[in-house]
Parts: sequence; C-alpha cells; structure tokens
Amino acid sequence: MSAHLPKSNSARPAGRSRSILFRITAAAGIVLASLAQGALPALAQGEVRSAHGDWQMRCDTPPGATSEQCALIQNVTAADRENVGLSVIILKTADKQARILRVLAPLGVLLPSGLGLRVDNADIGRAGFVRCLPNGCIAEVILEEDLLSKLQTGSQATFIIFQTPEEGIGIPISLNGFSAGFTALP
Repeated sequence: MSAHLPKSNSARPAGRSRSILFRITAAAGIVLASLAQGALPALAQGEVRSAHGDWQMRCDTPPGATSEQCALIQNVTAADRENVGLSVIILKTADKQARILRVLAPLGVLLPSGLGLRVDNADIGRAGFVRCLPNGCIAEVILEEDLLSKLQTGSQATFIIFQTPEEGIGIPISLNGFSAGFTALP
C-alpha cells in the first residue's frame, strides 16, 4: 500500500469529513515497532554525524538492532509559542525498502485533525497521528517520490497542528540542506 497525496485544504474545520491521506505500509509498521521500544528518543539524541544546512544527520543503534540507523532531523519551535515545537525525522527502514517522514508533535494536539503539510505555497495534505508516547504524538508517512521531490526542491515546509478544531498552528521548517542530507543518508 502506498501513500497518496491528494491536495486538500489543511485549514479545513475538524467537523467536515476527512479521509486519511497517508497510509502506512508494512515497512512503516516495522519502524513503528522499533519506535515502541524507544528508538525515537535514541535517534533524536544520537550522535551528530553531519550537518546539512538546517538539518542534522544523527546516528544510533536502537535497542535490539544489529546495526546503526541514521536519520535526518530538524527540531523547531513555533515563533509565537515557545511551548509548541516539532521534531521532523527522515529515515530509511533497516531493509532500505521504504523512506519514512515522521513528525513528533507535542502532547495536547487534536488527534482527529491530523497533521497538515504545505511545501512552499502548495498544500500537500494531512496525515493522521498513529501513536502518542510520553514525549509527544507521532504522525508518520511513507516518503514517496512526489513528496520527496517537493521537499528536495522547496525552500520551506509548514507543518500544521491543531489544538482546537478552529485553531491551526503552522510551524515552518527550513528545507535548506534537506536534499544534500537526504542523499547522504545511508
């Protein structure tokens, strides 16, 4: 199963009907299983191997894994709300069969509204949250060629979280260095 990225209105009120725009494949399920074992905090705190513009490549060996895993990471905070931040993580599955875009949003987000995404001025769509952990809630999608291309050629991605159905908070993420960082991912 692959992710479909139809255009949608990311500021659409939560009361309107929604469809799940992103689907998680079996490979993402494997990554989620490692997440449940604490791989996300380890990756987020792993050793910085390189910097690519505004992105860092961090590497660590998740518990129970036989090899090191690296991820491209950027942590940001909303300009007008210091307590609202995101961690954006790009990684390849251990079998190199899938590429994952994972976003860790703060606790307290409105889960049914999902996570919206715009790249430059193009509305990409929404992803549903798949799980909440003590440090935040996770939205995760398979990074398909169309979305990857937009991220590699864009200058800014804006992730939109909702704290109420009416209040969307757009958090800009710089795409400076994304293309080089993604190419460098093992």
